[in-house]
Amino acid sequence: MHEKEGFYLDKRAVKAWIMYDWANSAYATTVLAAVLPVFYASVAAATLDEGTAASYLAYTHSIGMLCVALLTPLLGALSDLSGRKGDFLRVFAITGMIATLGFSTVGEGDWLLASALLVISTIGFAGGNTFYDAMLPDLVSAERRDMISSKGYAYGYIGGGLLLAVNMLMIQQPGWFGMGSTLAGTRLAFISVALWWLLFSIPLFRHAPRRPAAPDMPESWKGYAEVGIRRLRQTFRQMLRFPQLIRMLVAFWFFNDGINTIILMATIYGTSIGIGTADLMLALLLTQFIGFPCTLLLGSWAQRWGAKQILMLSLSIYVCIVILGYFMTEALHFYLLAGLVGVVQGISQSTARSLFSNLMPSGRTGEYFGFVNITGKFSSIFGPFVFGWVGQITGSSRWGILSLLFFFLAGMAVLMTVKVKQGMNDALEADQEDSRILGSIVPSPGVNTKA
Repeated sequence: MHEKEGFYLDKRAVKAWIMYDWANSAYATTVLAAVLPVFYASVAAATLDEGTAASYLAYTHSIGMLCVALLTPLLGALSDLSGRKGDFLRVFAITGMIATLGFSTVGEGDWLLASALLVISTIGFAGGNTFYDAMLPDLVSAERRDMISSKGYAYGYIGGGLLLAVNMLMIQQPGWFGMGSTLAGTRLAFISVALWWLLFSIPLFRHAPRRPAAPDMPESWKGYAEVGIRRLRQTFRQMLRFPQLIRMLVAFWFFNDGINTIILMATIYGTSIGIGTADLMLALLLTQFIGFPCTLLLGSWAQRWGAKQILMLSLSIYVCIVILGYFMTEALHFYLLAGLVGVVQGISQSTARSLFSNLMPSGRTGEYFGFVNITGKFSSIFGPFVFGWVGQITGSSRWGILSLLFFFLAGMAVLMTVKVKQGMNDALEADQEDSRILGSIVPSPGVNTKA
């Protein structure tokens, strides 16, 4: 541990933070993206018709994200007050692991059990990520956040991609793993995700950073809730003091909606134009492994030239992806576009995370990232809706994919107005004011003169 510009850096904690993305990305790739949708339709909801099963799965995702949206701002405030983000992350992550393990017990027709487990695992996964994101300012000074954030996403690509490759073999070649059927291989895949998530989370469980608790931190859970709610109200009012943060948030609502819609609808869109399941799954793996080196490389560029500039570059490439997607006709085209998504998906998310952390008061990152998450979840309903509505009224999903141009162009237009250096100075002033009022020690974020 050493001191730089008043900031104490624990290298073990930084490495553990990066490794957590390696750990929990297995849930995102294997459970959310690849295995669970097929398992839900063919096993858990086998007694329902296809349309009903798809609707129930969509409703379940919505319920899970609504629970996260309602919980995380309050819990984020409490994690800031107590200084124990790592403890909150541990509780949520272990909850997600146990629910993921539970998928292995779901039988034919057990759609209600599968839905309940999905809601719980979603709360564990997404809720834990709120505290994970909020730790970044506690770990490194501002000029290093772009690179460290990028490393987290990069390692997540490799971790999630490696286990997904093994899980695909478990399902397609169950005999290699001593399993007698594809269903048995699928159950083993769920178990492997829970164990992988747990194993590689242990370093962060042990070395998560802690901040001093606020002097007015109450002892009881009732007192926790009262102080947390009161502080949340103060946070919502306080955000008006940070116009650059608000601009960044509005930009995020637009471009993040576009990115999430591409992630959610890519497989459906590919299927609608005749691309086979095997090609779709291999393209998903391609995205993971291209994402690793590209996120690291572009992360180093962000540290050198500024996160905002690299984020603008990545969003420009997304504009190209949408336009090229409109003209896509065969599997080769889908592979090429998957490769392009791999180039920019990680860096767009990591630079957005580091930009947010630089524009927030470092003593309130749990609250502010909670607010980002809740508004991001609610705003994300519009992209899929527009995609489906445009595709329905035009009779072609190609026009649906093209409609996503609006979200990227609008996000870029607002992002161009964000003055990063000014926003960082506003956050620094708020930290100093909080330090005087609360009498607590708040690390001061460094100023990135290249932003």
